[in-house]
Amino acid sequence: MEHIQVIIGGFILIFLGAILSTNKKKINLFYLTNAIVLQFLLAFLLLKVPPITNMFNSLSQGVLALKDATDKGTGFVFGYLAEGAPKPFEVIDPAFANIFIFSGLMLIIVVSALSAILWHWRILPFVIKIISAIFKKPLNVGGPVGLSATANIIFGQVEAPLLIRPYLSKMTKHELLVLMTVGMSTISGGVMVVFVTMLSGLYETNLIAHFLTASIISVPAAIMYANIMMPSDKKTEDQNEIEKSKLYRGTMDALTSGTADGLQITLNIAALLLVLITIVSLVNNGLESILPPVMGEAVTLERIAGWIFAPIAWCMGIPESEMQLAGSLLGVKFILNEFVAYINLSGIDANALSEKSRLIMLYALCGFANLSSVGILLSGIGTMVPNRKDDLISVSGKALIAATLASCFTGLVVGVIS
Repeated sequence: MEHIQVIIGGFILIFLGAILSTNKKKINLFYLTNAIVLQFLLAFLLLKVPPITNMFNSLSQGVLALKDATDKGTGFVFGYLAEGAPKPFEVIDPAFANIFIFSGLMLIIVVSALSAILWHWRILPFVIKIISAIFKKPLNVGGPVGLSATANIIFGQVEAPLLIRPYLSKMTKHELLVLMTVGMSTISGGVMVVFVTMLSGLYETNLIAHFLTASIISVPAAIMYANIMMPSDKKTEDQNEIEKSKLYRGTMDALTSGTADGLQITLNIAALLLVLITIVSLVNNGLESILPPVMGEAVTLERIAGWIFAPIAWCMGIPESEMQLAGSLLGVKFILNEFVAYINLSGIDANALSEKSRLIMLYALCGFANLSSVGILLSGIGTMVPNRKDDLISVSGKALIAATLASCFTGLVVGVIS
């Protein structure tokens, strides 16, 4: 029965994208099939092949070492406010001992600085170019689009298009849709590390492996949905080779610029979390005072989101008894952001979701697909190419839906592979 549910769910998830297609007759079934096969193949290789899983285990140890080093730096700057630092007073409740901005978000600054250095040293461009070659022919994407799409595995949704800035003005609307969709269906390396530390007590598996796998297999999923919603054979090709982006003048410039960028991202995330959680609380209080309880429980934003997104959760392979709760997480991510959704996931009772459902949700929530991200992308890419702002606005709604469906399809894939 579970296999039948996943097969039906997969068809429904693809059908939902096809409903919004600008030209259903031009949907290329060859590239659609390639994208699905590529997702399952990548998921199997990344999660089941011993040499690759061993590499991820080593990477996980590196992340732990990075976190420990970051804690020491945070302790030096902020003293006892840092995670694990000795307190000058008795801690009555350890649950309140760690302050999120000092225990988790400081990693974003460090990872941003390291990423900038690795980019300047040409290590990251080399890795990105190798991975982008995997997507180029099977998914029919041009060189610049393939590079930016792959860069989203490491960089943020605005930073990745910056690498191909000279090509943005020449891109088709379909390619702009691909860029926005991939940007919202993946997460950046800095945010990834924060989620690993935030959810480490909830999962016994290698979280860095899962988050990396989620971002990697979400790339073909995002391209697939962009191709479904706006089919096109036209693509922007690079004239010989992608320009070697000289973003920094030297290693110290990379270090300081990366640090400044990371600080800006950290402050934005902290401010957004503060505002969004406050708004949710206000809305829930308002709903509770206006609406009567339903089935013995107060009507909340999370419950409403659960009712709307529960069918999508079922399509991913979530059991019927858990789809309301899983749907609420999807809805919170869509309306607010993935940070709030993961915070909610970490607070769910251990018996509320099965181990497999938790894994599916880990993947389905792994992306920037939310309403605020649309504004971030329109502002970020629109600043790079002001003459294409109207085109960006026209595809932004489709990009948000496509990215949401892509993340859900990624959840379905890992549910099958696991």
